[in-house]
Amino acid sequence: MKTLIITLFLGIYSPIYSQSEIYDSNNEGTINTVDLPEIVIKNAGKDFYYYLPDRNPDPSVRKLQSEFVAYNLGKDYEGFDSYLVILEGEKGILTATYDVKGKLTSVVEKYTNTQLPLPVIYSVYKAYPGWQIVNDKYLYTQENGDITQKEYSLKLKKDNEVLKLKVNPKGDILSKNNAAIAKM
Repeated sequence: MKTLIITLFLGIYSPIYSQSEIYDSNNEGTINTVDLPEIVIKNAGKDFYYYLPDRNPDPSVRKLQSEFVAYNLGKDYEGFDSYLVILEGEKGILTATYDVKGKLTSVVEKYTNTQLPLPVIYSVYKAYPGWQIVNDKYLYTQENGDITQKEYSLKLKKDNEVLKLKVNPKGDILSKNNAAIAKM
C-alpha cells in the first residue's frame, strides 16, 4: 500500500512539476523576418495576369486594394473589347482595365490625404525645415504587371509661401515645382 501511494504521488507530482517550470533562456536564437513582395496571380483562360499591391501604411488604401484582390471578374468581361472595374474608397479610387481575354492590362490608383510613409515624412522635413505638409496625393499605376508610377504629390506651406513636391515612397524628392512658390 505504501509503495502504491508513493508511486501515485510521484506519478502526479512529476507531470505537474514539469509543466510549471519556466525556462528563461531561449537557445534557439532570434528569427529575422523578411518582407517579400506581394503578388496576386489569377488565371483567366490561357493568360495569366497579376497585380502588385502597394505597401502603403494607410489602412484605407490597403482596404481598397484588398477589395480589388478579392473581386471576382468571372465571365463579366466576355463580349467586350475592354472591361473597366472602378472601386471607390473613402480616400481614393482604384481603376482596373481588362482586355478581351480577361487579362489585367492596367491599374491606376489615386488617393488624397493618406497616411504618408515615414521615409517620405523624414526626407521632406529634413530638406524643408519649418515647412508643413498641408495636402498630399498618391498616384500608383501599373501596366501589364509592371509598376510605372508610384509617387506622392505634396503641397507644403510656410508662412504665406506654397511649394509643391513629388516624392517617391522611399523619400527621394523627384521634382520641385519652383513656379508653385507663390504668395497666398
